[in-house]
Amino acid sequence: MAIIVDKEQKRRDIALACKDLILEKGINNITVSEVAKSAGIGKGTVYEYFKDKNEIVFELVNILMLEHSKKLKLQLETKDSTKEKIRSFSTFFYNEEDKNLRKLYKEFVALALIAPNDEMIAFHKQCINNYYTWFVEILHDGVNNKELRPEALQLAKALFVIGDGMFLHNSVIGTQENLQNDFNTFIDTIFNLMEIQ
Repeated sequence: MAIIVDKEQKRRDIALACKDLILEKGINNITVSEVAKSAGIGKGTVYEYFKDKNEIVFELVNILMLEHSKKLKLQLETKDSTKEKIRSFSTFFYNEEDKNLRKLYKEFVALALIAPNDEMIAFHKQCINNYYTWFVEILHDGVNNKELRPEALQLAKALFVIGDGMFLHNSVIGTQENLQNDFNTFIDTIFNLMEIQ
């Protein structure tokens, strides 16, 4: 009797088996042979599931972003104010819990800038749209609850992309240790302008 393999699960398993290797060395510093060894499979099997090793980073980010979304949803449910919910959104960029996801996200962004493919672009768009829609809903709730001025909604896109920008900027210049303070200062300042006093 033939063994039926769940290809999606096998792809996930291979990617997850390589996570520590990629985090330790970076995708550009590993070989497909190392990937295969890390996953306990043959080199040819890697190519059955991934076009190249870059796709493994894409798969890992996909898996870990779904997990992150679930955790963030639970975290947001414990927050009372719009400001605290927006602050929770920004913790991804500096908290210890998401350190590995951030590292993989930087690998993903680098690959997306250097060698984008249609699947990668579609995934990034979907991910950004999902998080952005969520972000706007939080601001909408703040307006509806009379916490925020209606004009706050006009700032949604800028507020959303500033988080990514601050993270990537600080990653490039190596000032990650100030990022939490920078985010909190930014959020406090912008909420002073948006909140109904």
